[in-house]
Amino acid sequence: MKSHLIAITAAALLAGIGTASAADMHTTSNTMSKTPAMQSMAKDNLTLSRSQQRTAWKDLGKQASNQTAPSNFKASVGATIPGDITIQAVPAKVAARVSALKPYDFALLDNKLVIVNPNDKKVVDVISRHA
Repeated sequence: MKSHLIAITAAALLAGIGTASAADMHTTSNTMSKTPAMQSMAKDNLTLSRSQQRTAWKDLGKQASNQTAPSNFKASVGATIPGDITIQAVPAKVAARVSALKPYDFALLDNKLVIVNPNDKKVVDVISRHA
């Protein structure tokens, strides 16, 4: 009887550890770089509603440091982001609020939110503060 109790306790402990590990992996995967499948979903065109643009500005605008664009670069749809501009993945929380942003990266450049295709570094949208 005692060995059954030990076996049940051990099984319960292992199940708890497995659950904690799975939760840990889920958290880690949300903060890691995008998977190749997510990157391939990104296109060189993106159309957001004004409401989505406002949400993106509110959520992403405070997460990035404002950078100054090189003098020979203008942030416009179709332009390629220069290598010296720091871009970052759209966080999972923001992608949950504006799902269209999920496969993209972003940067705050000259007080404009620049949405970037991570595959080819092309600008797919530029959002002004007063969107």
